[in-house]
Amino acid sequence: MEIAGRTDKREWRARLLARRAGVDPAVHEAEADALAGAASRLAFDATGEVWVAAYVPAGGEPGSLAMLDALRNAGARVLLPVTGVPGPLDWAEYSGSAALRRARYGLLEPVGPALSPAAIATATTILIPALAVDRRGVRLGRGAGYYDRTLPAARPDARLIAVVRDEELLDRLPEEPHDRRMGWALTPDAGLTRLGE
Repeated sequence: MEIAGRTDKREWRARLLARRAGVDPAVHEAEADALAGAASRLAFDATGEVWVAAYVPAGGEPGSLAMLDALRNAGARVLLPVTGVPGPLDWAEYSGSAALRRARYGLLEPVGPALSPAAIATATTILIPALAVDRRGVRLGRGAGYYDRTLPAARPDARLIAVVRDEELLDRLPEEPHDRRMGWALTPDAGLTRLGE
């Protein structure tokens, strides 16, 4: 079904958030374990230091801290967003769950030094939270625009991966001119799926 426009994005968000709120905790935990396994299998260029930008799942978002630990165990250094005033995200390195603190919006953020928004340019892979993504690569976020303002600073060759539940990989979502398309989706059952082909 093709839908366009801001109003439709609000409707999509409401439906998807309601669906996530109804997910059984045991199902969420099983999906989080599957995502951690899929994250551990992401192929990284081993020619040098590998940086991955990720996020700490909150509010029913797919994944868990185990996904971040799996990335580190696979040899990557992990950047996590540090929220502030609306604008591009700052970043800090994830060094384990013991080095996280409660922050704005109830999110967990690293206690280490905050890096500038330009730090995203070091990441060769960026795992991005999404409410849904379509097969063209159009991502539906929560609507705050943090990633829309952050991704222009990413490397042109960075792998942009939307992390969603399997039923949140859809045929078509509304798209606006500022939306940055994702190249892949990471889901619990299917793993890494190429988008836009």
